[in-house]
Amino acid sequence: MLDKILNFCFSVSKQPVLLKDLLVANVQHNEKMHVDAAKLGFRLSIGKAYIVYILIVCIPVIPLSLLAHTIFEKIDAHASIVVSIIFTAIIFIWFNFFRIWIKDKMANRVIRKAWMIHFPYFPYDEYRYKIEEIFHKAMKNEIPRKDLERYILDNLVQN
Repeated sequence: MLDKILNFCFSVSKQPVLLKDLLVANVQHNEKMHVDAAKLGFRLSIGKAYIVYILIVCIPVIPLSLLAHTIFEKIDAHASIVVSIIFTAIIFIWFNFFRIWIKDKMANRVIRKAWMIHFPYFPYDEYRYKIEEIFHKAMKNEIPRKDLERYILDNLVQN
């Protein structure tokens, strides 16, 4: 289901992710930071994300609103208005969390796919932190971009 949501909400570039962009995205993803979607080659369609979010929110909201209607029809109308304003605000605030969540899921998906291209013999879950450390050493040692892949693979083989 998540794959269908991601495929619907995102546009993905056909261009492969560059090695250095993958390594930077891996570091950011490991540190729970927001990854630059443009460097990984994907873009969120906000309109489609709203459609998915509305469908997801309607599942619990419609039964709750039917239940709340029977309660609030017996109470003062002002209480009903205040609660509906607060509830609406909460729904719109949670959209931001949903948007961040699906961007993180898509970033993880694209990173894993690019990982299989650049490091096919090194499983992502096992080597993502090791390669991050090697990448930090490479940046410290000012390894040129053209020699970066060889430097990382040489250090992986030595460890």
